[in-house]
Amino acid sequence: MPTKDKTLPLLLVAACALIDPDGRVLIAQRPAGKSMAGLWEFPGGKLDPGETAEEALIRELREELSIETSQNCLAPLTFNSHCYDDFNLILMLFVCRKWSGIVTSLESQAFKWVKPQSLNKFHMPPADIPLIATLRDLL
Repeated sequence: MPTKDKTLPLLLVAACALIDPDGRVLIAQRPAGKSMAGLWEFPGGKLDPGETAEEALIRELREELSIETSQNCLAPLTFNSHCYDDFNLILMLFVCRKWSGIVTSLESQAFKWVKPQSLNKFHMPPADIPLIATLRDLL
């Protein structure tokens, strides 16, 4: 792992492992034109200034997938820090089993429901990869 560069900005990101009744996890493919396009990731996004991780997730799930959930339906699971070339990242992963609405891609992202044991078959951003084992072991 690269050494943390204290001169780089720190980016806080909240991600969500949506779990369906069959125990599958939703992953989304990063769209063309974004960094790391084509890689698969857990839905979520950057925290806005003054926003909690839960608030960011509720907003991101609404904006990206057209679903609604509440803070008490989001359970913190694990986190990872990763040093990219142009920023340092802290990625917080939550689990959510209860939401309303039908998962619909509002940003033209492809998405798939996959068994936790299959997550390692998908190319994911480096910060997401360490989260897979915890998710798989605890589900």
